[in-house]
Amino acid sequence: MAALLWRQSTFVTRQVALQCRNRPTNVANAEYCSAALMASVKAKIDSKRQQALLGGGQKRIDTQHKKGKLTARERINLLLDPGSFKEYDMFAEHDCSDFGMENKKFPGDGVITGHGTISGRLAFVFSQDFTVFGGSLSGAHAKKVCKVMDQAMLVGAPVIGLNDSGGARIQEGVESLAGYADIFQRNVMSSGVVPQISLIMGPCAGGAVYSPALTDFTFMVKSTSYLFITGPDVVKSETNEDVTQEQLGGAKTHTTTSGVAHHAFENDVLALLQLRKFFDFLPLSNQDPAPIRVCEDPRDRMVPALDTMIPHASNKPYDMKEVILAICDDRDFFEIMPRYAKNIVIGFCRMNGRTVGVVANQPKVASGCLDINASVKGARFVRFCDAFNIPVVTYVDVPGFLPGTNQEYNGIIRHGAKLLYAFAEATIPKITVITRKAYGGAYDVMSSKHLRGDMNYAWPTAEVAVMGAKGAVKIIFRGQQAEEAEKEYIDKFANPFPAAVRGFVDDIIEPHTTRKRICDDLDFLATKKQRNPWKKHGNIPL
Repeated sequence: MAALLWRQSTFVTRQVALQCRNRPTNVANAEYCSAALMASVKAKIDSKRQQALLGGGQKRIDTQHKKGKLTARERINLLLDPGSFKEYDMFAEHDCSDFGMENKKFPGDGVITGHGTISGRLAFVFSQDFTVFGGSLSGAHAKKVCKVMDQAMLVGAPVIGLNDSGGARIQEGVESLAGYADIFQRNVMSSGVVPQISLIMGPCAGGAVYSPALTDFTFMVKSTSYLFITGPDVVKSETNEDVTQEQLGGAKTHTTTSGVAHHAFENDVLALLQLRKFFDFLPLSNQDPAPIRVCEDPRDRMVPALDTMIPHASNKPYDMKEVILAICDDRDFFEIMPRYAKNIVIGFCRMNGRTVGVVANQPKVASGCLDINASVKGARFVRFCDAFNIPVVTYVDVPGFLPGTNQEYNGIIRHGAKLLYAFAEATIPKITVITRKAYGGAYDVMSSKHLRGDMNYAWPTAEVAVMGAKGAVKIIFRGQQAEEAEKEYIDKFANPFPAAVRGFVDDIIEPHTTRKRICDDLDFLATKKQRNPWKKHGNIPL
């Protein structure tokens, strides 16, 4: 249909030009020809616009729908507020003339770019169109993406990429590779300046994967999205491994095993709706404060359930997520990476309407020990919050770092230092609540007072010590008088007083008052100003 309109408009333009050439030259005829020419140009624009709206054509759109996927335009319309989208470069086309490409052109060239609003707040968006050349990236495609990224930096607004692409456009050779590098450079320049979010809604392979990897958050759609450097066929030919797309780079792989993706959703619609919800937690840029919403949950609400949340036996697990939900506004907690490194919990909630980042040990998994994956997961999140002025509340119940040769051989020392570095470097408001165990070096790492924690609290059930009583007694007394020694050690260290008398915790608080304390502290810390010594950049142990 679009192609037919285009041929018709071209024919009309030629006819008008021929008629005007044969008419006598006078004012009336000149006005007629000018008006006729304008009408033909308008018809041409309309046909091009219609062609752009159809992308690769109705047949390919139907194929996209049969796969359970929305089109690029449908995704933008669902993500952004109705009527808010302003599109850029709708008529852009590639300029490749190799392999017959000069006869294969689509307005927009496989990506839709522009800006709109989410809940009334500005966002820049690009959405790759798999119906046009499989969403492959050309030079023109890359320039469109770079333009919205540049404008986002210019005005200070987040960039959201909806990825659905087969990779580089092979016909363009190095031109498409250069396009990827241009995008990567802007990803790096935007890092820590404006939030960058990637939503993988189809294939994303080869060099294309590095742009999502450079963004702050990567979300996926189950069963229809894939991220991998090389596909199953190449893996088979090079390593003789038989693996499916889903096993190699599906949502389950990247949300549970690799940690590349931060969340996965059941389908396109749910993913886009959850992305709208997630967006509401974020500031627009590093120059904006964390957003504040009207809150109907009383800031001074007492939470009696917390008084009995911690089991009497120190080795008995409990669910730290229940602690978080009980304290935050309206039990609304958006967890990040919920299926990866479950021994640490991270995510966003609100306290008296203010966005807050949460980092918490999870006693239900590996007793809450810190390991390599948990350290990296927590460190990346803390650094994001610090870059965008989001306060962090840390809930501590950690018996230490996970022991064992596997952890040591894979670099727990270096990776554990990342979390320490992230907390120590952060200048945002930092509030810490020790609910139970805070042992060894892990106590220091988890936003302790020594790492410039602003307000550090302990519940009466807190234990701040080098290690647990049994381990300590074995070392100190070498197994002699074990029972008496263990009782003595517990009396001395298995309580919050040793830390409190030294000023390492600011107060020992009743658990039910925790919400009120945090809300009060966030108010007075809202004007906190702290700067690190000037440096080009630090050298975090990567």
